[in-house]
Amino acid sequence: MQYIDNIIFLIALIVGFGLFFKSTKEIYRNIKLGKKIDRSDQPEVRWKTMGKVALGQSKMVKRPIAGFLHILVYVGFVIINVELIEIIIDGIFGTHRILIDVFGASFYAVFTSILEIFALLVLIAVVLFFIRRNFYGVKRLNMKELSGWPKNDANWILIIEFALMLAFFTMNGADYFTDTQKFSSNFPISKHLFPFFENLGESTLHLIEKSAWWFHFIGILFFMNYLYYSKHLHIILAFPNTWFSNLKPKGQFNNLDSVTKEIRLMMDPNADPYAAAPEVDPNEVPEKFGASDIFDLNQVQLLNAYSCTECGRCTAVCPANITGKKLSPRKIMMDTRDRIEEVGKNINKNGKFVDDGKKLLDDHIQREELWACTTCNACVEACPVLIDPLSIIVEMRRFLVMEQSSAPSELNVMMANVENNAAPWAYNQADRLNWAKEN
Repeated sequence: MQYIDNIIFLIALIVGFGLFFKSTKEIYRNIKLGKKIDRSDQPEVRWKTMGKVALGQSKMVKRPIAGFLHILVYVGFVIINVELIEIIIDGIFGTHRILIDVFGASFYAVFTSILEIFALLVLIAVVLFFIRRNFYGVKRLNMKELSGWPKNDANWILIIEFALMLAFFTMNGADYFTDTQKFSSNFPISKHLFPFFENLGESTLHLIEKSAWWFHFIGILFFMNYLYYSKHLHIILAFPNTWFSNLKPKGQFNNLDSVTKEIRLMMDPNADPYAAAPEVDPNEVPEKFGASDIFDLNQVQLLNAYSCTECGRCTAVCPANITGKKLSPRKIMMDTRDRIEEVGKNINKNGKFVDDGKKLLDDHIQREELWACTTCNACVEACPVLIDPLSIIVEMRRFLVMEQSSAPSELNVMMANVENNAAPWAYNQADRLNWAKEN
């Protein structure tokens, strides 16, 4: 019976990580539903970009206060969870603070002191974030697309982080008052947070310490598996997302191979216009222009959707949104992720995707949103993890124009003028320089 705690701990550890890997496998499968795309060029630049943006948080500090607090939470939470190594060893082998025996009291005192300082900073930061999100009235954090689950999700994450830090301090504080001499220099913060512990008996302190220890451990496993359902999945996916980001100049469109081939043939002076067309495989599925569903998007675009932090920096700088249009780049990414999850549940239920009669276009993203975009790239520039909402908008527009001939009348007039007059305006080419003669 003396090993019952160790067995329970090991079962919880295996179940927790098992569920996490199951969720990770589903995310990977869902991302693979998109079209393949080669983003392996310039590996040195990609590693540098990932280190600078994902690890170094370089784009977060463009808003200094929020950026600084985010770095505190991010760095602090990562460093604090180094203690998970000690918790796992203690849980499996039944030891207690094994690292103090391995590295010595001096090292352990410095180690735990650093953890406590960062834990306090995280505690302060999450409280400020909670107040800012719920009571300060930041417009981009209180928009329509964040009502319901997205807003609750953000708050729950802050509450979970607060509870984990509090459990961390409780665990340390109880240990300090159990053996003040041994831990006198180890816990510079927690020993001042719980002065009432001093009047408690050793058995009560041991019970409090063990309860907080288990709460902290189970809380970390819960948090790790909660990420699958949360916008905080970006904690993990920001790294591959920045590595696979688009290194081409902003605004440079990708050309369709089939269209490029036709144009080159038209422009080739040596091409025989009367030559017989090559034989076409009758079973070959014609290439689809643009995107109407997630299967038409590429894998990086689906990764973008999963990596979205829902911070709204993209929407805050979107000129269409600022002027009251329906478009919100953040909502484009949220809707794309919702559709991916919808398809993923369909596959889980049926073993493969069974047509559900729904599409990303119209069922999730409305045409009015797509045509409101000015393609200015402000959203792409603003994103702290290099997500590209514009690429999805452009692909869906391409589908509407090239597959459905469905574009606003103003755009159809403009394209007809370009075709007939080589300019957007309805003037004959011979009259295009008449304005210069007026003076």
